[in-house]
Amino acid sequence: MTDRARPPQVPAAISAVFSSPRFSATLTHLILGLAFATHLLRSLMGWPGLLGALACLVALATASLIARRRSIEWHGILPVSILVFLIWCALSVLWSGYAGRTVLGIGYQLTFAYLAIYVALVRDTIQIVRSTGDVLRVLLGLSIALEVLSGLLLDLPIAFLGVQGNIAELGPIQGVFGSRNVLGLVSLIAGVSFLVELRSRSVRPGRAAASIALATLGVLLTHSPVFVVVASAVAIAALALYWLRRTPPENRWLLQLSLLGTVLVTTLLVFIGRASIIDLLNAGSEFETRSTLWFEMWRLVELHPLEGWGWAGSWPQDVSPYGWLDFVTRTEHTSALNAFLDVYFQVGLVGFLSFLTLVTLAFIRSWLLASNKRPVVYVWSPLVLVALLVTSAAESTVLVESGWLLLLICSVKAAQGQSWRRQLKPSPRIHLDG
Repeated sequence: MTDRARPPQVPAAISAVFSSPRFSATLTHLILGLAFATHLLRSLMGWPGLLGALACLVALATASLIARRRSIEWHGILPVSILVFLIWCALSVLWSGYAGRTVLGIGYQLTFAYLAIYVALVRDTIQIVRSTGDVLRVLLGLSIALEVLSGLLLDLPIAFLGVQGNIAELGPIQGVFGSRNVLGLVSLIAGVSFLVELRSRSVRPGRAAASIALATLGVLLTHSPVFVVVASAVAIAALALYWLRRTPPENRWLLQLSLLGTVLVTTLLVFIGRASIIDLLNAGSEFETRSTLWFEMWRLVELHPLEGWGWAGSWPQDVSPYGWLDFVTRTEHTSALNAFLDVYFQVGLVGFLSFLTLVTLAFIRSWLLASNKRPVVYVWSPLVLVALLVTSAAESTVLVESGWLLLLICSVKAAQGQSWRRQLKPSPRIHLDG
């Protein structure tokens, strides 16, 4: 009688599969691979195929979390800053003039957020770095191979991917990522991951060297003036971290303040001399396109300054005001070409401040961890965040898909080591809170 009253149990063998480290590692590779290859998958399978793949990953991640529920500390999983931003974006459906598109945009955003949280909870930072390196080696290699096929072997564009075959002229190329700026960002993130793999001795030196050469080739062949600035910022941040990590702990606070002051002064000088810098980089045409769009957006922001127009993520061109912006600028846009202005436009001042808090806390926490922790793997998060945030001045990549996924992974991992809430609930288990 007692046996009949017991609910059916999940077979131990299935539970063991979903809770195994190998399953989590494989699923992490799939999640990162899909996030970076969304343009490729949409080109091959369309939106239904991409959404179907996302649904499968969500189901597998949920099964894995359930199987591992006893080994995960569920108290305060997310940093508060992430929760506030996500909740405000979700609330924007109440005043959005395109509620259906807002619901779809929020669902897409939450899906990648859920997958990012899964990766951050079940994998260590070095495991995430290794998975990112494995995925980007494949995608960058595929990109170069397709560019060679298109530009040198066939001498024909691959239209459905947007590959023009410009590699014979040494670029610009875009590979499987849809634009040269996305390829540049992916190549930079790959380069950071490959260098961390090399310094942490996670891969063989020959493989690491070949991977770094591949990432460098990807950056150079984009011919993007944006990534001259981004690559310089990442290199300067890497040198600053190297200096900090070799400075005695009692002197680091003074060096941190000096670096902060230098960054503020440099930012001010760059803003004052932006016209000369744009001319030097020969980026006038790109900046003119952006400035025209930004001017029109600022005019529309004044109509809804506090709450914004409503979250959409990637812009839907068939609804107002996005269709109007395309009409005025005579160019079809999928974003504001500036992540911070994009957030301000879509979810207003409240959303902008919550997003600014999210990225600021993520960066400060990860920077402090990298400055004070001996393992070299801790430098990965702040350098990836530098690449994402500097790119955000010219692209909105950090708000969707791979950029959004990496931002949340870095934010959650940084919060695990630098959270004020860790002191509120002592536990013998590892705290995964923010």
